Amino acid sequence: MVTDALHHLALGTVDVERLARFYRELFDLKECARHLDEQGALRSIWLELGSAYLMIERTQSPPRRVESVEAGLFLMAFRVSVAERLRLEAALEARGQRVEARTAFTSYSRDLDGNRIALSHYPVAAEAE
Repeated sequence: MVTDALHHLALGTVDVERLARFYRELFDLKECARHLDEQGALRSIWLELGSAYLMIERTQSPPRRVESVEAGLFLMAFRVSVAERLRLEAALEARGQRVEARTAFTSYSRDLDGNRIALSHYPVAAEAE
């Protein structure tokens, strides 16, 4: 096997600080690096995501709203416990990010740019949904 781990996921956004703050606060992720461009402006923020990183990088492109299974990255699913799922659902709702769908294992919502995110405890089913 050439590799057995994911190094990082990268999200583009027009507001790096805002989107990084969302993930930092919601999932209690530690910021591990900030990178500046040649003019000294913020280019990216790297957050620790278990054994990998979540890189939030500046782009001029507007957000792309994915509605279902589409080409390219269409969902980021975060592994959580059953109890964390309920807490995180409440935290999302408090931020104005409604939970769009639920299954026995997973809740689906969006980040501030409209990227689809999921909170999943598969294969441990929740009690009664």
